[in-house]
Amino acid sequence: MPHQPTLFKRRNFIKATSASLLFTSLPAFGFKFFANEKPKKVALIGTGWYGTGDVLRLIQVANVEVVSLCDVDTNQLNTAAELVSERQKNGKKPKLFTDYRTMLKSTELDIVLIGTPDHWHALTCIAALKSGAHVYVQKPISVDVMEGEAMVAAARKYNRVVQVGTQRKSTPHLIDAKKQIIDAGLLGTIGHVDMCCYYHMRANGNPSEQEVPDFFDCDMWTGPAPMRPYDGLPHKRWWRTFREYGNGITGDMCVHMLDTVRWMLDLGWPKRISSEGGIYVQKDGKSNISDSQSAVFEYDGLNCNWQHRTWGNPDDPEYPWAFKIYGEKGVLKGDVMKAEFVPVNGSESIRFDVLYEKEKYPEDLSEKDIELHAAPATRRHMIDFLNAIKNNTKPVADIENGHISTASCILANISMDLKRPLVYDPQSRTVINDSEATALLQRDYRGQWEHPHPDTV
Repeated sequence: MPHQPTLFKRRNFIKATSASLLFTSLPAFGFKFFANEKPKKVALIGTGWYGTGDVLRLIQVANVEVVSLCDVDTNQLNTAAELVSERQKNGKKPKLFTDYRTMLKSTELDIVLIGTPDHWHALTCIAALKSGAHVYVQKPISVDVMEGEAMVAAARKYNRVVQVGTQRKSTPHLIDAKKQIIDAGLLGTIGHVDMCCYYHMRANGNPSEQEVPDFFDCDMWTGPAPMRPYDGLPHKRWWRTFREYGNGITGDMCVHMLDTVRWMLDLGWPKRISSEGGIYVQKDGKSNISDSQSAVFEYDGLNCNWQHRTWGNPDDPEYPWAFKIYGEKGVLKGDVMKAEFVPVNGSESIRFDVLYEKEKYPEDLSEKDIELHAAPATRRHMIDFLNAIKNNTKPVADIENGHISTASCILANISMDLKRPLVYDPQSRTVINDSEATALLQRDYRGQWEHPHPDTV
């Protein structure tokens, strides 16, 4: 095939120029943010896999001092403290807390990172904002819609920056694909979007009830959520298999792809949301999240369709968790590892590949469970967050956009439960002409915990 060498050169040229454009677009202070200033005081709430990874990425790009860590699992907390002390410049071990409220009162913080399970995002974020800190919170931002509304209201009331961990907006190859394909008009008129996840990531075991270990505060971990019988540490995917603590695969994985598509196409709230699904195949375990689900997020002249299955084979093995944006002149496919524009006229495709920074950050290679492909995106996401703090501007993944993407996925689950389409009105904070659905926008909190409300934060 004589055209292959040309295609190879073209792709590598695009990759090289994309990387150079990305680096030149970063602020002049680049990877030494606040280098000539007093270190910013940072705390992390939730020291598990992703929370610890986020704080280590922040240490890599900015002059910060991690002064506090908080977790209800003291084993996990101590492990994170050792790692942070090894990585930060002063070598100090952060102060350790098991209650975020005590931590926030003890030290004046500049930045709080939140890596808790989803059901804790709202309360910890709002408390941190009230304390005067800027916040980086993982996605999805909430487990119900009203929590998200309250988080947006709190960010605006206390005039603090909130960056949501939807780091696809800071993923180098997706930034380049947006600029060179969508913004350049190569797709022509765009009329459809497909999004999917076919990972077998739904935990579905049947562990027996156990005695709670001394190092784990199960009551505090559960917090405002419903209390389940303790059947082992909930870390590492187990909690995600229960809707008591999250919103299933749609809330976990669709939120990333929907947020990416909304960013690429400049979309706001969907006009209407509908969803169907349930537990169709994996019926033997305790899990109560859907193993099969489809959803439609409707916009003017455009539907964004979601599909997940946690069993069977993916429709397209090259893109098992991805988005595909269809235009009259071609399709743009994208995921965390690559993106590709395939024109309809049969001309050569244009490919964008993931950027690694193994040489620049060799410590990444020895970090347990790190997603090497995501680390560069998270570093850029942190830089964007810090730049917004410095300039008092909104970050690329501002809390309001994080709320729209999160709430849309939550509404899809409500639609699946009620078996009817929903139209959400963010002004009245109601589902139009549907009192039953509106009542489900805010769930009951357990025990002493008080549900936040946007009018009273």
